[in-house]
Amino acid sequence: MEKPATEVIKGDGWGRFPDDLEYHSGFGNHFESEVIAGSLPRGQNSPLICPFGLYAEQISGTSFTSPRKLSQRSWFYRIKPSVTHEPFWPREPSHKKLVSEFDGSNTVANPTQLRWKPVDIPDSPTDFIDGLYTICGAGSSFLRHGFAIHMYIANKSMDNCAFCNADGDFLVVPQQGRLWITTECGRLQVSPGEIVVLPQGFRFVVDLPDGPSRGYVAEVFGANGLAASRDFLAPTAWFEDCPRPGFTIIQKFGGELFNARQDFSPFNVVAWHGNYVPYKYDLSKFCPYNTVLIDHGDPSINTVLTAPTDKPGVALLDFVIFPPRWLVAEHTFRPPYYHRNCMSEFMGLIYGGYEAKADGFLPGGASLHSCMTPHGPDTKTYEATVARGNEAGPHKITDTMAFMFESCLMPRTCPWALDSHFRDLDYYQCWIGLKSHFSHDKTDVKSNDLQNGNKSG
Repeated sequence: MEKPATEVIKGDGWGRFPDDLEYHSGFGNHFESEVIAGSLPRGQNSPLICPFGLYAEQISGTSFTSPRKLSQRSWFYRIKPSVTHEPFWPREPSHKKLVSEFDGSNTVANPTQLRWKPVDIPDSPTDFIDGLYTICGAGSSFLRHGFAIHMYIANKSMDNCAFCNADGDFLVVPQQGRLWITTECGRLQVSPGEIVVLPQGFRFVVDLPDGPSRGYVAEVFGANGLAASRDFLAPTAWFEDCPRPGFTIIQKFGGELFNARQDFSPFNVVAWHGNYVPYKYDLSKFCPYNTVLIDHGDPSINTVLTAPTDKPGVALLDFVIFPPRWLVAEHTFRPPYYHRNCMSEFMGLIYGGYEAKADGFLPGGASLHSCMTPHGPDTKTYEATVARGNEAGPHKITDTMAFMFESCLMPRTCPWALDSHFRDLDYYQCWIGLKSHFSHDKTDVKSNDLQNGNKSG
């Protein structure tokens, strides 16, 4: 347990984060944290009277009957319980582009290779909630199986409200602008080049210290890799004890938004312990693997996090990155090879360029290659790679961070994403220039009989 913090905020809000935020280190660990020494009960979770008159409250991310090794839950010790709010009522959305149920009534099946340019930051005041919109997905939040891929564009911090996603977990990938995220477990600063996971049910606020912000969000309804466990960081306890008249809890439930009012801050957790927590990860700490002799490894070797299905080795959603790394394979086409995949791949670019696309794939943009849709390097990349020949020496890819959300499910695409003027309608042209290099001596061609192994009698 970290040393007790001395900072207790009373009334001046969460608009300013210290430069030296403390974190817990580890992945899937059971943490404990307290702001005031002695506020965490000892020996039991729910005493008759908690220290300092706090309320005990549990949040569980798995069913009560899950095996212990899979169980995810945390205990909060808070000034007032989260149940203290008025009834929920439907929230009038600023747009109707948030989807959690994917079927023919609201989304489209489209096997075409799709690509989008970066979306402009809006001029009108837009916070994280109003700037969140869906690109594609599959499944159903009500059936507790599937995923959604969203993007967000925002230019203002959330004001006197908090967001809660009852549908699933959020994996947020900022591309422009830092995020200051206040959660019930504490505070997280997340910069471009880092990711943050906000588990189902947690209440949180997103502030924008750098102004305009843009990024990507993967949501799973219903996680391991080559990242080192110690590099995952969870927040330490922080709370505020002050009135918040008219404070609004905005809850996403079945893809719809609902409001509920309360007169206090939801970030009143003085102490907590458990393994169901938000966490962040710095992608620059990832250790990529690559071939050291010939051929190109499957990109899944660079998986940071995975949401597995019941079928071994098959992911509901993988988060894969393409970080700076050395390319040293001999006699090998080093960029990603042309392929069709039983998985569906949504790609984004945080900064720099992507090794398989010489043009058109820009930071803040995205592409979607669905199940069995062919894709691979564009014409310029192919020709430049072949022109370097077999004598190309070791080469380091630098100043880049691309990523991929990969799923075994077939996504349906939202109509506004297909109709967007940010969609690159000429994307297919990047492959049209690929020409045949087939060359042979006609004497090398065997007869069909010999090719088929047939003998004439």
